Amino acid sequence: MAKILLFISVLFVFFLPCRAEKVIHIHKDLCRLDLIEGCDTICSFPVSVGINKGQKTKEGDNKTPEGTFWVWMIQDSRKWDYDFGDGAGKRKGAYGDWFIRLKCPMSDHIGIHGTCFPESVGYRSSRGCVRLRNEDLAILRQHVKYKMKVIIYPDK
Repeated sequence: MAKILLFISVLFVFFLPCRAEKVIHIHKDLCRLDLIEGCDTICSFPVSVGINKGQKTKEGDNKTPEGTFWVWMIQDSRKWDYDFGDGAGKRKGAYGDWFIRLKCPMSDHIGIHGTCFPESVGYRSSRGCVRLRNEDLAILRQHVKYKMKVIIYPDK
């Protein structure tokens, strides 16, 4: 009887088509982020990805990495600023309220974050990170956890 129960448990785990874990899927070619739980899409948002197509290979190549990553840190970025080199100086709120840092071998600086340029979302306009509108990031943040899986799909 114990062997039969074990066999049924193994079948259930390995052949269950949808698992209940939440996973972030980022489609570079569609400039879209989907939060999936099991077989259900919890939410979907337009995003900005790297200006240049292809796999990130080094800092400064303006490419968004491709592959499977994990949430490494969730940082409060409300007080962060950034100088975009456009003559306007440092801008507060450049990253929105949260910076969801990914464990990425190509760069320690890749994350999912908000923006002070909401009009740039939905286009290839980032230096490699994944940008969302701040209100979309607030919704996503409610679901994000440390070590959560993030899959970034390559351009087609």
